[in-house]
Amino acid sequence: MEPVEPRTSWTFVTQHARILAMILGDPEIRLRDLAENCRITERAAQAIVTDLEMAGYLTRVRHGRRNHYEVTPGTLFRHPAEGNHEIADLLRLLVDLDQPTEATPRPAADGEHRKHP
Repeated sequence: MEPVEPRTSWTFVTQHARILAMILGDPEIRLRDLAENCRITERAAQAIVTDLEMAGYLTRVRHGRRNHYEVTPGTLFRHPAEGNHEIADLLRLLVDLDQPTEATPRPAADGEHRKHP
């Protein structure tokens, strides 16, 4: 049997979940910033936002020159295997990944001392 090369192009989190989490973290985020953070084109980010809006995961309201997004509470995963779970639990996890935890403490600021348990 020939050795199989590992597949490196897949990730656990889809671009749809990533964009929805970013919108939850910043409801007035620009499409340009969504695209840049996801490393996709603005057109692809726009298509994903439209998918999410059409599926009822978010609403979009125009405020002057900016969009204001709101993630719809209580929405469920689309796949039947996870269909009885709210998407909000995953989104909170993704938004919290940017926040330091006890397992990954933030560096102490100058003059600040950390207590060790």
